[in-house]
This record gives sequence, structure tokens and C-alpha cells, in this order.
Amino acid sequence: MLMNKRIFAKRLRQNMTEAERVLWKQLRAHRLSDQKFRRQQPIGPYIVDFVNFGANLIIECDGGQHNQSITDRKRDAWLNQQGFQVLRFWNHDILNNTESVLTEILTLLPPSPPAGEGPGERGNQQEKE
Repeated sequence: MLMNKRIFAKRLRQNMTEAERVLWKQLRAHRLSDQKFRRQQPIGPYIVDFVNFGANLIIECDGGQHNQSITDRKRDAWLNQQGFQVLRFWNHDILNNTESVLTEILTLLPPSPPAGEGPGERGNQQEKE
């Protein structure tokens, strides 16, 4: 079952919606406030669009099929019980108001450490003697 979910997540990554592509362009490679996001990530029984594990923040891109979805409410409740905060944005808003969406996401992210500080930073690896 787990392998099937991973394969499905990989297919989702290969077939992202236009809104997901636009948002991923801004989130990938630590581009937003030097924060690490993953896309199409399995969490429990679900696959979330984007997640920042450091902030326990999930971002979902929603089309019309999500309008007042009972399934989404149950899903969000389960994810909230696991300690995640779920942000949902309509595809229309992501495509037409990208900066506003990014601003809202930024308000929920911890401040990034100054360059070269913090464990595991690429520029702060200790040399082995």
C-alpha cells in the first residue's frame, strides 16, 4: 500500500496543475524565505500538495471540485490532529494573486536563520579532522 502511494505521489508531481506549477516555482529550492517545501508528499492516508515540515504547514491548491467538500474537511481535521496547519488557496487566486498568496504563506513560516547559521546548513558544515 505504501509503495502505491509513493508511485501515485510521483505521478502527481509529474502531472501538476498550472496553479501547482506556479506556486512550486516560488516554493522550490528554498526560494521563499529560505524555507524547505516538499511537493506531493504522502502524510498518513493522504497526499498533500505542499508541506513545510519545519513549520508543520500544508498548502493545498484547490479547484472547483473542492468547493464545500466534506472530504476536504475530514482530511483537514485529521491533518490538524497530527499537528499540521492547512492553508487552502483557490487555483484562481494562485494564478492571479500570487504575491498575496505568498504573503499569506510567509506569515505562518518561522523566520529563517541568517546565512551560515543553524544545524545542517550547507555553508556551515564542520570539517572532519
